[in-house]
Amino acid sequence: MLVRLTPTIRQFDLPLDPFQRLIEANRQDQAVRRYQTFDDLMGYCMLSAAPVGELVLRIFEVSSPARLALSDEVCGGLQIVEHLQDVAEDLARDRVYLPQNDLRALGCSEAELRAPWTSPALRAVLRYEAGRARRLLRSAVPLGRQLPLQPRIAVCGFAAGGLAALDAIEEAGFEVLARRCRPRPRRVALHLSRTALAASTGRTR
Repeated sequence: MLVRLTPTIRQFDLPLDPFQRLIEANRQDQAVRRYQTFDDLMGYCMLSAAPVGELVLRIFEVSSPARLALSDEVCGGLQIVEHLQDVAEDLARDRVYLPQNDLRALGCSEAELRAPWTSPALRAVLRYEAGRARRLLRSAVPLGRQLPLQPRIAVCGFAAGGLAALDAIEEAGFEVLARRCRPRPRRVALHLSRTALAASTGRTR
């Protein structure tokens, strides 16, 4: 894969580290199937998702340490949203990306992740993690505020997809086992316009 990417890597003078972290995320998936804390999960997201945001900023030639830190939060939020959508699919591969500490604290057993319907306890966990993801995705506003128009729209578009997916999960009452909660195009467009406007005007939501 890296050989095939060599022309792009050379064209944009991309570092190899983001690609190596993506490979490490795949390796980690083979060995680590549960995460005890939210910090542990975010550590995984820094391997599996954050490198993508870094590469986007580097290709647009707008990266800086402060911008990369905000991008990491947006990408972490997007990864968490994906985990909330795919609880059953992940468990079928013997992987649980909901923090074990949060499952215990909110009284949710792993057996409830195997049920055909989402239990009240699991809904509480999903609601809690969705709030965390939404806060991380809001970092798209201060990040976008620092970017020229084209990369700003790209970043806001990524965040809009995640926010719309969270809306779909919430509108389904956090029923993610019996339903596929996917973002509606109109809701993506709405969040894109709101996020881009907030980034352009300096307003926060």
